[in-house]
Amino acid sequence: MTLRRGITPLLVLFALTGCTSDKPPSVQVGEVRRGPVTEVVEAPATIGARASATLRSPAQGTIAKLYVREGDHVRKGEILAKISSPEAQSRLRQARQASKAATPASFTPDVRLPSFDTTAFDRTVAAHFAKARKEARKVEDAGARKQLLNAIDLAQAQHKAQTRALASITVQLNRSISGILSGVTSGLAGSMASLQAASKSQAKAALKAAESTVKSLTIKAPFGGVVTLGRASAGGGVPSGVEGLLSQLPGGGQQVPSLPSTGSSSGSPVATGVPVSAGDSILTVTDVSKLTLDADVDETDVLLVKKGVRAAVELDAVPGATYTAVVTGIGVTPTEGTTGGVSYPVRLALGPGAFDDGSKAPTPKPGMSAVTRLTVRESPAAVSAPASAIVSSGRESVVWAIRNGVAERRVVKLGAQGDAVVEVLSGLSVGDRIVVKGADSVRQGQQLP
Repeated sequence: MTLRRGITPLLVLFALTGCTSDKPPSVQVGEVRRGPVTEVVEAPATIGARASATLRSPAQGTIAKLYVREGDHVRKGEILAKISSPEAQSRLRQARQASKAATPASFTPDVRLPSFDTTAFDRTVAAHFAKARKEARKVEDAGARKQLLNAIDLAQAQHKAQTRALASITVQLNRSISGILSGVTSGLAGSMASLQAASKSQAKAALKAAESTVKSLTIKAPFGGVVTLGRASAGGGVPSGVEGLLSQLPGGGQQVPSLPSTGSSSGSPVATGVPVSAGDSILTVTDVSKLTLDADVDETDVLLVKKGVRAAVELDAVPGATYTAVVTGIGVTPTEGTTGGVSYPVRLALGPGAFDDGSKAPTPKPGMSAVTRLTVRESPAAVSAPASAIVSSGRESVVWAIRNGVAERRVVKLGAQGDAVVEVLSGLSVGDRIVVKGADSVRQGQQLP
């Protein structure tokens, strides 16, 4: 459970009256004064880094060169390690060959009937017509001769017309065949074009994935930070066959910080010459330039927390020191605790710390536990009353005021609620005399001094 803890104001003074013999000695009264009231929400928290990325091996191979050591500070883009992977190089060569072979072939159906060659036949027929004319001219009867020649001319004209008709029929038949074939093969041609395009796209994607894998064999820092070396599974990770299939997927082989490690936590320390499998953790880069604080605030208090709220932080690892912090974000995804309560994540930016004597406190490390006290409400000049004067009655907050020596029940509205004092928004005024001790035993109309 999140605890509220208030800061006892030094300026709020309550003039306590002495007890008389007419009232129980446990009842005390005081005067309402004006003073500062601060409400604080206390929550457990953990120190975090600005960013952290675990860089993993994109393929099975061997660490050819390791350029950093544990705890080294590196810059963005700096080469950290190189991995030798003959398998990745081989897949790249195969992908390049497959990409070149995936050129779409054209598909244009062309079926045509051959045209009839009647040249020789026409020459023979022409010779017969010439011979017939020669014989017809030998006829002595002029009328008969003329009739024969006209008949020969008519027959020759009919022959030429039939030849032209045959050529026209061939052209029309070819057009009909082309139209029929175009309708039948247009769907087939479109399907083949789509399949060829898909094959080419897959070949390009496989080539891109293989190139990305080979490029990722040179591991670079994604941002500046501190290096932590990982542990390799000594080649006992993902099987090479499955690894090969995964590497062909688009985006395969990239350095993905969220990728779960396939290596055993008890594997070999990362070093030059150590075999690695795809997914083995090579190293982690942590940016500690800005530290954050992840607090778990109880559901009963989280609505009081806003961006910009300041907090005081204490670390178990640095006793006697207090760090500053400010809220930068409030999560909306709840987390259920072991006791059934619900809390919400609150992100804070961690500032510098100091010891009680004013000396500078050391810089924490990510993962350290802390307690954060968030100042959720402040009222520097509030109408305030001791927390012990407030009596809860259902949903109401009640105070016993003293008017003309008689206890009077007052319903009050509270603002900031500290540990020792609370802010009263309505129901009391400065100078009012109220019961500050033993309020539970007071009754309406009871005589009080």
